[in-house]
Amino acid sequence: MAKGVHVKVTAKECRGVVDRMIRRFTKKVKKEGVLEAVKESRYYKKPSVAKKEKRIRAARRRVREEQKRKRAQERRNRKI
Repeated sequence: MAKGVHVKVTAKECRGVVDRMIRRFTKKVKKEGVLEAVKESRYYKKPSVAKKEKRIRAARRRVREEQKRKRAQERRNRKI
């Protein structure tokens, strides 16, 4: 079974604005990957397919991180 995720938003941190609370809650749920986990566990996935998808996600994440580092380096070089 997956680990339990407790996501909560207080009225104090959103100053009582309901729209802001909803937006913050959806952001936290996305960040924790709750909906993604539910969608993944909806249907059976062969272990080989799961491994392949995991590998693809990791590669995409590495490329994104590398692009992020390059952009940060370019910004630093521009300031000099």
